[in-house]
Amino acid sequence: MAIKTDRIEARLSPDERSLIERAAATSGMSVSAFLVGAAVERADEVVAESMVTVAPAGYFDRLLAALDEPDAAPASPRQRHVRVATPKSPLGDLPGRAPG
Repeated sequence: MAIKTDRIEARLSPDERSLIERAAATSGMSVSAFLVGAAVERADEVVAESMVTVAPAGYFDRLLAALDEPDAAPASPRQRHVRVATPKSPLGDLPGRAPG
């Protein structure tokens, strides 16, 4: 077990303190151990919840279906360059030049 040296302080009402002390005693724990245990458990829940995205079932099904559909393959960069660089000449095809 790691040595515990860090501290956190909290302000609470007398009723809150009484409740926490009672719960700690009922659990057979010190107030400090009870508070740390409860806080760490809740922190784990909050962090886990922040890592989950919830979507309605219909939306999720449509998303998966869309991912299964292949997109049309885009032209390679060279093909795009050739098309842009070789526009049709208003004079027709020139000798030595590939038709555009």
